[in-house]
Formats: sequence, structure tokens, C-alpha cells
Amino acid sequence: MAARWLEAITGSLEQKKQYKQAKARVESLPQPYAAAAEAVNRYLMYFGGVVDGDVIVQMFVDLADLWERAALDGTPVREIVGDDPVEFAENYAESYGGKRWIDKERARLVRAFDDLEKGDRS
Repeated sequence: MAARWLEAITGSLEQKKQYKQAKARVESLPQPYAAAAEAVNRYLMYFGGVVDGDVIVQMFVDLADLWERAALDGTPVREIVGDDPVEFAENYAESYGGKRWIDKERARLVRAFDDLEKGDRS
């Protein structure tokens, strides 16, 4: 009962657990993979803007998988992200789709201009 009440306020406890596990996996990577993964993770927190918890968690679990695999294979960091780490991170985030916080503001902007247009016609 208390868990449901708490989740209604804070969000899914299972999602938080999965995110923390993915973060711990990233932190346990050898260098330079840990630093690269943490840098991408930080950027995604600012850029991603995803509001769907399931999508966010999957994005970070997959990111941990990616860097773990690269570390195991000895793949150079630049071979993963290419010449532009920003482009890599943004393409990575965009590939997950999901509802983003900016969607609400985009709809609000469109409505504002629709309302202006309706006002001009009356």
C-alpha cells in the first residue's frame, strides 16, 4: 500500500532500481570506457528530455550494454562515438523516441498561433 502511494508521487521504484543498476555498471567499467559512458549519460540527461520512465531506463540500460561490450572487445572509444560525440549522443537519444518535455511546449506554441489566427478571423 505504502509503495503504491510513494510511486504515485515519485515514480516507479523498479525504474529507479534499474537505472541505479545501469549507472553502477557504467561506474565499474575500466577507463576510458567509464568516463566516456558517464559523459554520454550526463549529456543525455540534459539533451534527451524524455519523460517516459520506461524509455529513459531502457536508454541507459542499453548504454551500459554498449560500453560494456566495447570494453570487452577493446573497441576504441572514438570508434563508438565517431568524430562528433554530440552527434552520437543526440542520434542515440533520438532513436529511442518517446514523449519529451518539449512536446508540451511545442503544442502550446502551435495552439497560441492557432488562437491568434482564430482571433484575427472573428
